[in-house]
Amino acid sequence: MSLNAFLALLVYAFVTSITPGPNNLMLLASGVNFGIVRTVPHMLGVSIGFLILLLAVGFGLGAVLTAFPALHTALKIAGAAYLLYLAWKIAVSRSMSDKGGAEARPMRFIDAAAFQWVNPKAWVMAITAMAVYTNPDHPFVSVALISIAFTIVNLPSVSVWAGFGTALRGFLSDPARLKWFNIAMGLLLAATLWPMLR
Repeated sequence: MSLNAFLALLVYAFVTSITPGPNNLMLLASGVNFGIVRTVPHMLGVSIGFLILLLAVGFGLGAVLTAFPALHTALKIAGAAYLLYLAWKIAVSRSMSDKGGAEARPMRFIDAAAFQWVNPKAWVMAITAMAVYTNPDHPFVSVALISIAFTIVNLPSVSVWAGFGTALRGFLSDPARLKWFNIAMGLLLAATLWPMLR
């Protein structure tokens, strides 16, 4: 891969990682409700989970889904159902807690990593990156370079959203504001399904 192609890949990775999507909206809400420190496992889960998904797609999972459309459809349905469940949980949350209770807790590392497998935006990002930037003459090196590019930009990009949420904590410490913020985040998260369902 030429330097220009790698720089273009970095721009693609940055733009797709920083723009709104299910992960970033959930990180924004988590930053508001739990603060940056308690959201770190969620951020790491997003980045590492996406890296694993990216490697899986690069090493052949994308071809399996193309060969078995029913599997792809099942994955979309499971992803949509789980995303709607998460949107509901965010929308009905009324707690900005530093202590965390049985009901209110940030997403765990393993949950965030597993979510990448049903996240429609993550699949589009991974499949597009592999389709556009891999070199058939050097598939392993291409997959490694794509993975490096996303590793460089993904964690800082998703951290911006959690940081922004944390910055809003003071403003949203009012229960009424927090309620409407969480409802808005839940609705926006559910709306991210629209491109997948069209």
